[in-house]
Amino acid sequence: MSTIIWHNPRCSKSRETLALITEAGEHPQIRTYLDDAPSEAEIRDILALLSIEPRALMRTGEALYKELGLAGVSDDAALIKAMADNPRLIERPVVIKNGKARLGRPPQAVLEIL
Repeated sequence: MSTIIWHNPRCSKSRETLALITEAGEHPQIRTYLDDAPSEAEIRDILALLSIEPRALMRTGEALYKELGLAGVSDDAALIKAMADNPRLIERPVVIKNGKARLGRPPQAVLEIL
């Protein structure tokens, strides 16, 4: 199975994670998730692979998070929909391989699944 990275080329952590993956000999499929937003189902799948709650995948410091009033939202489905509708809210990068996923925070965390 190929390695997939949900990547934002403007993010230093995402670029560093991509470099680590490449240095490990992988040739990942790069998904620029801001242009190719994941669906609600894909986000649910990633949350399950990461074993985290939706808010843990969100960029809570993002101005859009505050603008949308998401701090007061407790419904997981609403948070997942917000990420699908506004992919800027998704923490990055996310790396997927062989039915496992890791959030590249810190970037070295993704090496566990390569």
